[in-house]
Amino acid sequence: MLWIAGLPRVYAMNMHPRRIRYFNTGLHKATMLRTMVRMKLEHSSAAAFGRLYDIIVRLRAPDGCPWDREQTPTSIRGNLIEEAYECVEAIDENDTPHVREELGDVMLVATMMAVIYEEQQAFTLAESLDETSAKLVRRHPHVFGHSKADSPDAVIRQWNDIKEHVEGRRRKDSVLDSVSRALPPLERAYKLQKAAAKVGFDWPDHQGPWDKLEEELRESREACTAIEAKASTGGDDAAERAQLEDELGDLFFSLVNVARKHHVDPALAMHRAVEKFSRRFRHVEKSMAAAGETMEPGKLEMMDEYWNEAKRS
Repeated sequence: MLWIAGLPRVYAMNMHPRRIRYFNTGLHKATMLRTMVRMKLEHSSAAAFGRLYDIIVRLRAPDGCPWDREQTPTSIRGNLIEEAYECVEAIDENDTPHVREELGDVMLVATMMAVIYEEQQAFTLAESLDETSAKLVRRHPHVFGHSKADSPDAVIRQWNDIKEHVEGRRRKDSVLDSVSRALPPLERAYKLQKAAAKVGFDWPDHQGPWDKLEEELRESREACTAIEAKASTGGDDAAERAQLEDELGDLFFSLVNVARKHHVDPALAMHRAVEKFSRRFRHVEKSMAAAGETMEPGKLEMMDEYWNEAKRS
């Protein structure tokens, strides 16, 4: 049995004798140290992922956890989105320990989904990971082969060419077909606009989206006025409300365009706004309770004072 002090046994046992002599020469100590550290990290990460997998399998066992056993991919799909957003929030806050925790939670949900599909004999986790690995290698011939791609744009063109001519995927009828219809509306609007902009269908400057936003805001207000006018007569306002829904949709879409032109992801911006509102509102609740006051409509002025206090903190 071959063994090198400091290396995991699995690596030492499978190392070629020539490589062992290289490690023992002492001529390349810095390189040897870097390689040893990398190999230890790889072994540690693989072992950690294996432990996570084994724990989830145990939780899903007949004598495991009742809650975990009853979960399905459908029941935890929302958890996957939630954990991903919490990870994004931690990244935005530059909170590395929190990022570490949230990345683990994302992997937890994804791994549990894979284990469930394994139980259904649909596919295995290994098959899913191997498929992704093969795809990454296949679509990066400039790294793993002899192709050349010197810029991000060249990489994307090569990526799409491989998808069509190597993998046999049908060319999209529209550039918009690359955007999944399963995305939430805000994310889908953003990606649709980006796809259209890539082929030149875009405002020439930043002012265009702002002008359009003001136009849609004006039309939305006019739709609201029409509803109020119909309500004053006691008539059916279904048509007016449908018009308002249409105008508000245009308003939201225009706002996404403003964000895109200024290189802001609207979904992330909305997520931050929601978290900010939640943090401030909780301060209002806590302050009202500390003052012996209840939260009710007649105390808006007091609540607004605590809201402004939260804004200043």
